[in-house]
Amino acid sequence: MNLWSFSSLLYEIFRKQPPDLKKIEDKGLLAVKLGQMLALRFDFLPPETCTVLSELYQNTDRMPPEDFSQLLAAHVNGTWRDHFAEIAADPLASASVGQVHKATLRSGQPVVVKLIKKDFAAGFRQDVRTVTRLFKVLTAVYPRLKKVADPLGLLEMIERDTLAELDLTNEITNQNLLRDICERHRQDVDLRDLAFPQTYPELSNSNVLVSEAIAGTTLETRLEQGDLEYHHLKNLFRLHGFFMFGIGTFHGDLHPGNVILHENRFYFVDCGAIGRVSDKLRCGLFQFMKHLSQNNFPGCAAALRSMSDREISDSRYKVFLPKLLQLYEDFPGKTVSEVSLTEQMMHTIKMGVHHGMSFEKGMFPIIKSLMYIDGMVLRCNPQAILMQDMREFIPQLEDFVCRDISS
Repeated sequence: MNLWSFSSLLYEIFRKQPPDLKKIEDKGLLAVKLGQMLALRFDFLPPETCTVLSELYQNTDRMPPEDFSQLLAAHVNGTWRDHFAEIAADPLASASVGQVHKATLRSGQPVVVKLIKKDFAAGFRQDVRTVTRLFKVLTAVYPRLKKVADPLGLLEMIERDTLAELDLTNEITNQNLLRDICERHRQDVDLRDLAFPQTYPELSNSNVLVSEAIAGTTLETRLEQGDLEYHHLKNLFRLHGFFMFGIGTFHGDLHPGNVILHENRFYFVDCGAIGRVSDKLRCGLFQFMKHLSQNNFPGCAAALRSMSDREISDSRYKVFLPKLLQLYEDFPGKTVSEVSLTEQMMHTIKMGVHHGMSFEKGMFPIIKSLMYIDGMVLRCNPQAILMQDMREFIPQLEDFVCRDISS
């Protein structure tokens, strides 16, 4: 990515008309990742732009597949295929980075084979270096950009998460991590509706992942068909909330294509990205969401202040509080079609930053998760009052989230 292509990327995103997603995808993997991250920034981009950019999270399946035999020849040895009775040559799905094929092991076990389509890492690293230099110039010319958007920090996070995603062994490691957390805490929280597919490390490497084929359909498919019931999304919020607020380690990319629903049980797949937040932030965010579900906006303000990395004075807080109350004046009783939770959260964080607060970067994977859930609820039940509906789950999580973490 050179200066010209980066400038045209910024033009696509910040112009008055909706961005052209095909033009963004044509600029490469980093452009897609930047577009995905900016989809969260309702605090300084128009909501219409963010809505269009958010399609980059789930519409990259229009990318054409690559030749299956060539990919296998590049990524596995000559005896690897002997473990399979059958592998479909045509992909089940093809995204910007990888493609997935149905297969059957010699034992008769149905599996899926995921392959990285080509060597993205070298070009991606070069693009990151180029954009880093450009961001340094931008923040030098416009220092306020660093305070409001922290482009260098976000670029660093994108680089870390994307390089992890390009190594499929991380997907096995992360899936085992989430599964182990789930098993350790099944006696503390009701997690019976959550599971993870089995993986086959002996048949996998950094470019190939073999895992159990799960019967059922993704939430994306259910939403497209219009047959996903709202109570499933409330349960998903509860289960994902256990990881985000109770543990501080969670699936970092839980969009509707990465959740399979089968017989009322959720399977989390594609665990290449893991989100992590500190105990201070996860507890503060839980308190914020708890107060938000109860329309206790002074409580929301206090929770936001508690999770700031930078202490702000009482005098600054007294200025901040009435502005936050004004921001949430019309929030009670609003449906997801009337008020976006993601947009409201980003405006809240921006307001906190302008009054002297600062927040760790782990905040943004959680905001991304909320955006996914917000969007799913909007497609499933646009008249839902999401935070009001979350009240029933607060007591189930509160004792666990607020336990003595030093013990």
